Amino acid sequence: MRGSRRLIVAACALAIGASAQFKPEHPFPETQVPRQPLTFPSPPQPVYTATVNLVRLLVSVRDSKGALRTDLSKEDFRLIDSGVSQDIAVFERNTSLPLSVAILIDTSGSTQIDLHYEIESVLRFIPALLGAGNPQDAFALFSFNWRTNLEVDFSRSQKRAERALHTLRGEGGTSLYDAIFLASDALTSREGRHVIVIVTDGGDTTSYKKYPDALAAAQEADAAIYPVVVVPIEGDAGRNTGGEHALATLAASTGGRIFYPESFAHLDAAFADILQELRTQYLLGFYPHGINQQPRSFHRVRVEARDPSLRAVSRTGYYEP
Repeated sequence: MRGSRRLIVAACALAIGASAQFKPEHPFPETQVPRQPLTFPSPPQPVYTATVNLVRLLVSVRDSKGALRTDLSKEDFRLIDSGVSQDIAVFERNTSLPLSVAILIDTSGSTQIDLHYEIESVLRFIPALLGAGNPQDAFALFSFNWRTNLEVDFSRSQKRAERALHTLRGEGGTSLYDAIFLASDALTSREGRHVIVIVTDGGDTTSYKKYPDALAAAQEADAAIYPVVVVPIEGDAGRNTGGEHALATLAASTGGRIFYPESFAHLDAAFADILQELRTQYLLGFYPHGINQQPRSFHRVRVEARDPSLRAVSRTGYYEP
C-alpha cells in the first residue's frame, strides 16, 4: 500500500514538473488588440460672444440759411460714439420707415380760453400726416392736465380723432413730464420711427415724474420730441421761461425741434414744418465697436456733416440694451 502511494506521489510530481517546464514555441498573445494608453477627452473650451445691436439715428441737415438738405450721401457724414469714430453700416436718404406720432395736447386750465385753436390745428395736421408717406403711418392722441389720458390709441382714423378732440376741456395743472413718459412707453414697441409732438403753453407743474425721467424715457424709446409752444408772450413777464428752456433741451437731446408760432394763425405753419422735416430725414445705422459695453448704460453719440457749413441734428445718445 505504501508503495502504491509513493508511486502516485512521484507520478504527480513528474507531471507538475513537466507542466512547469513546457513553453509553447509561439506564445499566444494576451489580447488580439494592441494596448493603447487610456485618454480622456478635453473639456470644451468656452466660447465668448457679444451681441452688438444696430443703432439707428434719424438725422436732419440744414444749411447756413436754415434750408433742409436732402441730397447728401453716406460719405458726407461722420459718426462718433463715446469719442470713437464708427462705420456707417446703414444709410437711407429720405427714409420711408413708418411713422408713429404721439400727439400730446395740453388741456390744463391756462389753455381753456384758446384750446379750440389748438384742436382745429391738430385736426388739420392729422390728415396731412396720413395723406402722404408710408401707408403704415399712424398717430395716437393724448391729452394732459394734472393727469394724462390716452384719447385715441395708434390709429389712422380721423373720425376717432375728431370725436375725441371735440370733448376736450381745459382745467387743472400741467403734468407734462408724466405725459412724455407715458407716450414714450406707448411708442417703445412700435416699428419704425417714433415722434412726440407736444402742443402746450408752458412748463410742468404737477407731474410725478421729473425732467430726467421724461428725457430718459424718450431716449430709450428713440422718440424725437417736437414741442409747439403756443402764444408765447413777448418778454419774460408771465411766461414760463424755465419750462420753455426744458422743452427746448428735450427737443435738442432727442433730435427734434422746438417751435414758437407767433400766433394761433401760425400753428398750421409749425405743423407743416414738422411734417417736412419728418419726410426729409436721413437714416444712419451703425454697429458700435471699440467702446466699453455695459447693459443699460447711456452712450453719447454725435453725427456731423463733413461740410462745416451744414448742421446735422440727431439725438445725443442711446441706451445700450
